[in-house]
Order: sequence, then C-alpha cells, then structure tokens
Amino acid sequence: MSDKFLKYARKMTEGTLSRRSVLARASAIAMFAAVAGLAAPDAGFASEPRKGGNFVMGLKGGESTNSLDPALSTSHVTAKALRIFGESLTEVGADGEVEARLAESFAPRDGGKTWEFKIRKGVKFHNGQELTAEDVLKTLQRHSDDNTKSGALGIMRGIESMEVEGDTLVVHLTTPNADLPYLMSDYHLIIQPNGGQDNPGAGIGTGPYKVVADEPGQRYKFEKFDGYWDETRGHYDSVEIIVINDDTARANALQSGIVQAVNLVSPKTAKLLGRSPDVKIETTSGKGHYIFVMHVDTPPFDNKDLRMALKHAVNRQELVDKVLVGFGKVGNDTPINDAYPLFDNTIPQRQFDLEKAKDYYKKSGHDGSPIVLHVSDAAFAGALDAAQLFQQSAKAAGIPLELKPEPADGYWSEVWNKKPFVASYWGGRPVQDQMWSVGYLSTADWNDTHFKNAEFDALLLEARAELDPEKRVEIYGKMARLVRDEGGLINPMFNQYIDGMATNIGGWATNPEGDMMNGLMAVKTWFE
Repeated sequence: MSDKFLKYARKMTEGTLSRRSVLARASAIAMFAAVAGLAAPDAGFASEPRKGGNFVMGLKGGESTNSLDPALSTSHVTAKALRIFGESLTEVGADGEVEARLAESFAPRDGGKTWEFKIRKGVKFHNGQELTAEDVLKTLQRHSDDNTKSGALGIMRGIESMEVEGDTLVVHLTTPNADLPYLMSDYHLIIQPNGGQDNPGAGIGTGPYKVVADEPGQRYKFEKFDGYWDETRGHYDSVEIIVINDDTARANALQSGIVQAVNLVSPKTAKLLGRSPDVKIETTSGKGHYIFVMHVDTPPFDNKDLRMALKHAVNRQELVDKVLVGFGKVGNDTPINDAYPLFDNTIPQRQFDLEKAKDYYKKSGHDGSPIVLHVSDAAFAGALDAAQLFQQSAKAAGIPLELKPEPADGYWSEVWNKKPFVASYWGGRPVQDQMWSVGYLSTADWNDTHFKNAEFDALLLEARAELDPEKRVEIYGKMARLVRDEGGLINPMFNQYIDGMATNIGGWATNPEGDMMNGLMAVKTWFE
C-alpha cells in the first residue's frame, strides 16, 4: 500500500488536511502541409521554461461527433482539449497526490461527510467574467442532472446537497468520503461560466489557452489567454490538435516535424520510431487498460456461464506479448491494478484455461450461434489484432466468436455503450472510488457492462465511509471479486502509455494517471 496514501488517509482521519500550493515546474504529409510552416523556436537547450512557438499535437481518438461539452467527452482528443482550455477544482500530480487548482484550498468537516472548497480569487474565464463559487456550484449541479449524460454522473451520485457560503463551496455527501478532492479532478468537471448551462459546448474555461477553432474530428486551435492566472503554465503562444486516427500517418507526421507530439504510439512500432534522430519515446506504467466489455443484461451475455467461458478463453499473456509487445501487464477482469492505492493483492490471477472455457460454455447451453464482438482500432492500438487472437483461442474452446469490424469515426458514439459486446479502453482514475463510481455503480451513466449489483453498490458506500485504510483494502477486494466473477468485464491487459515527441520538448514528466502527462502536456511543456 502507498505510504503517501496512508499519510493522506491519516490526515483525513485527523481533519488536518491543508492546502498544497501548486508551483509546477505520406498522405500524412499532404494532409498536414497547411501547418508545416508552424515550427518551434530554434533549439537551444534551456533549464527554465522558454516562451513562444506553436505546439502541434497529432492525436488519435477524435470523431466528427465530438463536442467540447465536458459532460459528453468520451475520446482521447476531447479529453486533451478540455485540459488545454479548462480547469477543475483539483488536480492529481505525477506523485499521485491531490493538489488545489481552482479550489485554492479544501478541507473536510464531520469526518469527511462535508467538504469545503475555497474558490480561488482573481481567476477569469475566457469571456472576461471572473470565476465565482456560484459558477462552480452550477457546474456541479449540471453534471448531477441525468439529462446531461455526464461521464461524471457516477461521482455526483454521492452528493446530497451543495451550497455557496461567500467564496466557499460547501458539499454535503450522503456518506463520508475521504476521496472527494480526488473525484473533483475528473476531466469532465471543467468549471464553466454559469456552470455551462447557457452553452455547454462553447469551449469557454479558465485555462491558459482559449479556443479559436473547433472542427470536430479534424482539428482544434488554441491561442494563449493573456488573462491566465498561473504564470507557471501556458508557455507556447498557441497550441493545435490535429486528429490523426491512423497510426502510420501519426508516426509519419511526428518524424517529418509536422507535429511535435503524438499519443497512443503503436507498441509494435514504438522502438523503431524512437530511433529517429529528432524523436523520443516516453513510456508510463499506470492504470489504463485495454478490454472487451459485455452487457450483462443482454442475451447471450446475461448468461454467467457464457461470460465465464469467454473470460477463461482469453490468452492474456499472448495479448501482452503480441499486441502490447511487452509494453504492459496481464489483467484480471477488474479495472484495478497495483498502481492504485488500497489494492488487494490477494485476488487470484485468472488464467487462460481451455478446459474450463469448454466446461463453462457447455454448461451455458448456448445454441452455437455466432457470438458477435464489435471491434475497431479506435478502441485501442492493436484492438483488431487482439480480437483476432481472442477469436482463435475461443475457437480452440469451441466458442463461435465472430468479429465485426467497425469504422473509427463514430465508434464512441454509435458502438461503445450501445452494442452488447465491444472492444474498449479505460484510462483509469486516481482512486478506486472514482473508477468504481464512474464505471460500475448501478446508476453510473458510463456503466458500459450494465453491471447492476446491490451488494456491490452497498460495499462502495461502505468503502467511502470507512477511513481505516486496511478495512478499505478488504472492502475494495470484495468489490473487485464481484466484478471479476459476476460482471461483464474481460480485462486481458493493462497497457503502458506510449507517447512520442520531438527531442526539443522541455518540461516533460511522466504521470501515471494518464497519457501525455495526464492530458497536461500542452500546458506544462515548452520548446527548448
């Protein structure tokens, strides 16, 4: 268990948590010719941040259906865009500790059942309005509304009421929760003027850059916001995101200098790309996982024996070796690994077992009709290869797995969370409560396995209220076992984040919470 987390938990128990100040230290060629002239300042390595230049990122994970409404963000591209123009109350640093951002400070009352967030003064939105506690309240209220379909809805379910007292937001919870400051760092909870209730997709935030071009599925352009409050961030004059869903085109754009950073580098080409003289590869181990998800309320996946047959038919080590090329570790059909605080390491590792797969499949009574898996490399790099390997091992167990390739554009809006068996990914969350609340709580809008278990829900509430770390480990272990054995998650592998960038990028620091410095690369780095 993390010593830092235990220290944090003790502070929570004692009610002595204090503010931590934040002082941050080739079709492809033709496609990007329009931005080829936007180059970095001349290289000359600096020990301190240098100002200037246009920073261009080539990112996978953008669609024509994307919106800049934080509530609706489901893709890599919009998640990164939100971190460029917006900010949340808190932020999780590279060391895994929660830090104050738009909340100048935060502190618990009543053993963690009530929290106070003092809102930072002197912060301006891009429309010129000054940030107020009322804006924060209305933002959180919007994400609490079922009609928003917010990805943070699972988090908001634990809030009983909220009110503003001067420049402080007071949050009352249904049960004590030591993790609430971590939950407020969720990238969906970008604070917007009037809570975004007027025009949630306008792209107006408090970040170091303001939106000047919004072309979903193609590009986003941001210019430096002169009124930004934190001088330690926002070193570039401008930032641009170019959507490049094709892995080869994205690598070519980086090698040619058309973009200065790319995400989701294919594991199969990472080492080769890193040999380019002007490119460096950074890998980060963390909580991200590449998965297959089944809707447990939809035939034939409402049959537990069939789900167990499929879970035992996955050769996890083969997928890590052949799809991730070693850039990851095997999964265990839960979303939690040892990168999380309070991880229960006593849960047995599920093994590839054809005999068990055959037995479960026979017991399921399935009629032998094709079991359709919808898949696209939009889900994760190598998803099609992973699905084909899964199909082969399932066939060896007598399970008729059929693959249905889907187009990348629209995958997250038309396939994920709609089709009953799909390839997917999760980037993980800072703490277990957040991961479980967003993806597995019965009422969570992003419950992509449709897992609804009253015992699980009760355990989640119990874990929130328990301040003893050892007891929380035990409770989280029970929850993980329920998901592993009763749920619709097949988690064969936890991936490493593989980011590619120009060698003249300064200020890079790995962050296990997510790729590209947990989405903060554009606001924290600079050209050397």
